[in-house]
Amino acid sequence: MDAMAKAWHGTAMRANRFDFLRLVFASTVFIYHLIVLAVLDVNGLWEPRLAALAELSIQGFFIISGALVYGSWERSHSIADYAGKRFRRLYPAYAVIIVFPSLIALAQGGAVDAVMRYLGANLVFANFLAPTLPGLFESQRFEEVNGALWTLKIEVMFYVSLVILGPVTIWLKRRSPRILFAFFIAIYFASELWRLVFETMAVERGELFFAQIARQLPGQAAFFTTGIALWIWRDWTLQNLRAVSRLGLVLLAVSLTVPELDFLCAVGLTGAIAGLAWGRGPAIPAAKFGDISYGLYICHFPIVQALIAAGLFAANPILGAALSVTLVLLASFALWYFVERPSLRPDSHYRSG
Repeated sequence: MDAMAKAWHGTAMRANRFDFLRLVFASTVFIYHLIVLAVLDVNGLWEPRLAALAELSIQGFFIISGALVYGSWERSHSIADYAGKRFRRLYPAYAVIIVFPSLIALAQGGAVDAVMRYLGANLVFANFLAPTLPGLFESQRFEEVNGALWTLKIEVMFYVSLVILGPVTIWLKRRSPRILFAFFIAIYFASELWRLVFETMAVERGELFFAQIARQLPGQAAFFTTGIALWIWRDWTLQNLRAVSRLGLVLLAVSLTVPELDFLCAVGLTGAIAGLAWGRGPAIPAAKFGDISYGLYICHFPIVQALIAAGLFAANPILGAALSVTLVLLASFALWYFVERPSLRPDSHYRSG
């Protein structure tokens, strides 16, 4: 690389737009849930489109997580160091989001055993075992307290799997980058095969259970894997960013328009994310006043549910939506400044400002 290219390379690595993309993805999921939970799309014209965007946003989250968490693993001095960083970043805010509605249910006279069951299941990320609380949201379109949390168990499973996958990737890369690349391709297609088999079973047998299994970690591994690959080969990606991002957009478009080629979604979305995160253009300091993307993602669902239960959307949908946005932003910043940021290690770059 010439001097100018090297300077841009260094700047791109330091001033990426991953924080901005995570905020966009979280906001997209929030908007989708707002429309669906409050039944704002009466004619049902927007729900399918928003559902597709929300799904794509979640997959984008997994890709970025694959890249950044793998980078965190590389910088960790031990498994304990890595686990500590992951726990600090994920669990304190998550626990607050689980405990708070449980206390409200108890205050309203909810059965103690049902609340304890909710706490026990959800605090260990087994949300599917107890998704509801007694007395909360029981007459609404969806009774779940927080339907957005299903992705968190997948995220945690990825964190755990990286303890084995990380050293394997290092060993394979030392032997041959080509072998490592073939290893990633094998994981990618095994993941897509898992998803295809269970989605087919869901259609043939008409059982939602199989569709849910298709969306769990083996079926999402393609996104984490391409994120890891993006991080490992980030220097090559930056040198060929224009071609990578253009090809990514083409593959993503093909995967979304040709059902038989939807297995190309992960690699296409990864290329698009690379272009958006590292491409030339203005820096977007989305986390300058707080990295609220995670808080926004985990707190929006119960807030919207509570406002629906209070009758605000029935009285005035516009007021309900406006108040939802306001309260979700306030809660996200509160989580960041009072729970998330204080829980991070002192050397975290998010605590440097």
